[in-house]
Amino acid sequence: MGDVVIRAENVSKKYCKTLRHSMMYGVADIGRNLLGKSSRPGKLRKNEFWAVDNVSFEVKRGETLGLIGPNGSGKTTLLKMLNGIFWPDKGKIMVNGRVGALIAVGAGFHPLLTGRENIYINGAILGMKKREIDKKFDSIVEFADIGDFLESPVKHYSSGMFVRLGFAVAVHCEPEILLVDEVLAVGDVNFQHKCLRRMADMMESCAVIMVSHNAQVIRFICDNALFLNKGQMKFLGPAAEGIDEYIDFMVQKALPEHDKMKLNASYSPKVKIEEVRFCDAGGNQIRDVNSGEALNIDCRVKVTEPIPRAILGVAFYLDAHERSFICYSSQIGRYFDLSAGTHIFRTRIPELKLKKGVYHLAFIVAEKNELASHTWDYPAYILVKNPKPQYGFYSMDFSFELGKPAVS
Repeated sequence: MGDVVIRAENVSKKYCKTLRHSMMYGVADIGRNLLGKSSRPGKLRKNEFWAVDNVSFEVKRGETLGLIGPNGSGKTTLLKMLNGIFWPDKGKIMVNGRVGALIAVGAGFHPLLTGRENIYINGAILGMKKREIDKKFDSIVEFADIGDFLESPVKHYSSGMFVRLGFAVAVHCEPEILLVDEVLAVGDVNFQHKCLRRMADMMESCAVIMVSHNAQVIRFICDNALFLNKGQMKFLGPAAEGIDEYIDFMVQKALPEHDKMKLNASYSPKVKIEEVRFCDAGGNQIRDVNSGEALNIDCRVKVTEPIPRAILGVAFYLDAHERSFICYSSQIGRYFDLSAGTHIFRTRIPELKLKKGVYHLAFIVAEKNELASHTWDYPAYILVKNPKPQYGFYSMDFSFELGKPAVS
């Protein structure tokens, strides 16, 4: 295999959707094998599906491959086959080197044994001799940073402690191949940085295959990316291009769902948001914008009672839990006296500095000192395309103005 330490050739793995059929097929396959007949692994039966379907790639020593894709795309299944937890139904996997794997939180740990005992057990599973574990024991404990809990049963450990201990053992077995699943997301920020630094140190002599939903980690750590969807390969190549392909896929998948949403919003009795329009610098209506370009947002609101000294605002959310940017008119000393009637408030952002994705916007019309009383979730979305490397979560210039009352 030369410098190639992992090669997968047309690998496929099927699962069954129901436990009853899975057990029936398992018994039938065992019976056929006992009679010297093939269990026909290449064919699907009722309620079966391909979790991984005809996947091929290779990884050389010193390379890092990122596995990306939506939930249920087959990433962890592929990683488990590479680790030998189970065999593919079709195709071949060739592994040349010692494998260190961190695929599931607490995998290989006995819950009733202490951290100390599990270090020896997990190390043995990964191919380490007792003498080798003895030599590296203090370093493993220091890296895991489990403190006074070394002599405690691991069933009392938090998920973060599980990950720290499991990763510490995995990297100290000096693997030639390191398999890492999304479990690193459980650790705190400092531990994640420590793990990434350790993987960076290992990359010259070790091949790394990692699963992560963190696009920035894949983009900056991995040489190549394998994008899977429903078990099938959608892209294999440079990591930056793979992340762009994945984001484009997720964006196109999300937009039709956004279009189906009804334009109704939760609002206070005083204010109702009726319409939102996105425009470019020339005033042309748009539904997507490139990073670095101007974005103008017109929000039409109906006010039933006068609101003196109102605060206007807009917030951008990349998902339900990740607010990327928020701006209030009060931040630039602007307040507006809203009379009863229909108004259009305009937000001007001369240079949009957001990374690629579909952003959900929330709009704010609030009375001064009562900011939480008039904050709405309105189904308005903007697609940001063509990110530039420097764009992420940064402050942006913005301005607000109030248009003349529109005709209702």
